Amino acid sequence: MSTFAETVDRLAATISARKTADPASSYTASLLQGGVDRIAKKLGEEAVEMVIAAVTNDKDALAGEAADVIYHFLLTLAAAGVSLDEVAARLQAREGQSGLAEKAARST
Repeated sequence: MSTFAETVDRLAATISARKTADPASSYTASLLQGGVDRIAKKLGEEAVEMVIAAVTNDKDALAGEAADVIYHFLLTLAAAGVSLDEVAARLQAREGQSGLAEKAARST
C-alpha cells in the first residue's frame, strides 16, 4: 500500500472515531454535527482554493489545499454514509473504459 493510501485510511478511521467525540473539543465532530450540507459547502470552498493554487502555479499551496480537499471529501462521505469501498467499487467499474464512453453512458 502506498504512503498516500495508508494516510487516507488512517484519516478515514480518525474521522469515523470522531463521529462520537465532543464537538467542543473536535473540529471534525463539530463539522459532522453541522450535517452534510455544511460539510459539502466547506468541501466546495476548499476545492475553489485548490483550483486557485493550481492556476497560480503555487505548488506548496496546492499540496496544502489538496490535503484540505481530501479531508473534507472524506468528511462529506462519512456524513452522507458513503464508504470508501463504495467509491472504490465505482472506480473499479470504470477501469478499462474510455472516459468518453463512461460519460456518454451516464447521460442516457
